[in-house]
Amino acid sequence: MRAVVVEKPGTVVIKEMEKPKAGPGQVVIQVGACGICGTDVHVIEGEFPPAVYPVVIGHEFGGEVVEVGEGVTGVAVGDRVGVDPTLNCGACYFCQRGMGNLCEQWNGIGVGDYPGGGFAEYIAVPAGNIHPLPEGMSWQAAALIEPVSCVVRGFHRLQPLVGESYVVYGAGPMGLLNAQVARFNGASLVAMIDINPSRLERARDVFGFAHVAASLEELRDIAPRGFDNVIEATGVTKVAERAIDGVKRGGKLLLFGVCPPGETASYDAFKIYNEEITIMGTMAVLNSYGPAIDILAAGAIDTEQMVTHTFPIDQFNAAMDVVRSGKGLKVQVGGPAS
Repeated sequence: MRAVVVEKPGTVVIKEMEKPKAGPGQVVIQVGACGICGTDVHVIEGEFPPAVYPVVIGHEFGGEVVEVGEGVTGVAVGDRVGVDPTLNCGACYFCQRGMGNLCEQWNGIGVGDYPGGGFAEYIAVPAGNIHPLPEGMSWQAAALIEPVSCVVRGFHRLQPLVGESYVVYGAGPMGLLNAQVARFNGASLVAMIDINPSRLERARDVFGFAHVAASLEELRDIAPRGFDNVIEATGVTKVAERAIDGVKRGGKLLLFGVCPPGETASYDAFKIYNEEITIMGTMAVLNSYGPAIDILAAGAIDTEQMVTHTFPIDQFNAAMDVVRSGKGLKVQVGGPAS
């Protein structure tokens, strides 16, 4: 089978590998589609510490079960499934307290030292990580479950109320997913900020977000007191620092974007105290993969507009060029929708 292997930072090859077999407790999946994530870019560039090279990358994927290993029940060949890539030890301090996304031995399919990833024709995965797909869900939608599940985890942290307002910093793929979930969650107002005019135009004209701007100041007339929920989805530390200016008294700032490790943001401690502002982070997936499937099936996300490019596996480098150019939204590797 063919697979995309990062042999070392900066070296990506598409190579022939032996098709995996299902070990005890595993199933083998023929991958239908796999999305490219910013984390994949970090792994390729050597900027993701958990990665152990060489690594087959890809963690946003779904596919069809083609083999079932010993001891696996409730799963049959031909089942269409999504795969939660999270691998927790289940025994550490945090896992025992239901916080597996903060596992002290955290690992993930396609990003750590797991033998396989979603940018391959086949992959063996733990049966406990698979989720059945609703009838009719396309492979493209299945490959969106993991990023949407990260958004759902953020909303579990925010615990917003119906009728609250939002501003999302960043109108890229993850910003748009956050904005769509906010709208689905009963928001009274969802605004978006980005310095890229084409992204703002797409957010407005394609996804229907009427309030878009290049700066917070341009939105003051619609939210003079600020917003109940501010979501930082750029991963730029300086943006994360400034985003607090958009938080209403008693509101919340969610740091969703992945800022570079070691960079610091400075906040006015008195403002946080005096205005009862909550600042929180959100890390990956926790009890949110199943709910992500449900809201995708309910139409919360415009999957057809979110997936702008699809490439076969042997054109992975061309797919990466599109990602790095910023011209698309979700770029996926795999076959056509089915």
